[in-house]
Amino acid sequence: MRGRNEKMIRIARKLRANQTDAETVLWNRIRSRQIDGHKFVRQQPIIGYVCNFVCREKLLIIEVDGGQHSESASDAVRDRRLIEEGYRVLRFWNNDVLGNLEGVLSTIQTELRGESPSPHPLPVKDGY
Repeated sequence: MRGRNEKMIRIARKLRANQTDAETVLWNRIRSRQIDGHKFVRQQPIIGYVCNFVCREKLLIIEVDGGQHSESASDAVRDRRLIEEGYRVLRFWNNDVLGNLEGVLSTIQTELRGESPSPHPLPVKDGY
């Protein structure tokens, strides 16, 4: 898909205006380059999905999920497609963000620094 997708942009704007408590708490700690100078954007449309937080420079996506995402097959498909596009995806539960914010921030910082092994190897494309 090329160009602006106005429908996805409208959805992203609505999600920005209606963040969950956990998303708001995390956003207030990662915005304005607070983690090692890395810029994050929120509710960013990528290949037909709206991702909670994205560091474009490091191709890192952070998702904050509630219980409705437990064992979600659609989340697995979404993550696989995003990984195929070269992104890394970190998922945190709302209660982790609200109850262990420093641990969540430490995990994000470790991932941004490239100190953790990639959770999913990137698939081989076009035989390369």
